[in-house]
Amino acid sequence: MTEKFVITPKEDKAVTMTIRIDRALQEAYNALSVKTNRSRNELIGMALQYALDHMEIKEKD
Repeated sequence: MTEKFVITPKEDKAVTMTIRIDRALQEAYNALSVKTNRSRNELIGMALQYALDHMEIKEKD
């Protein structure tokens, strides 16, 4: 008897979000996208995750 090929539902963790950024920042990500062969979306997601992982919040004095 052969084992079954089991397919489970795909977890979709991605969401669509709209933001406004300076044109110069968009152009910088466009250039980085071409240089690294990664999508602009992927690069921005990586940058956001890095910011969260390395963020420090200072309380008011």
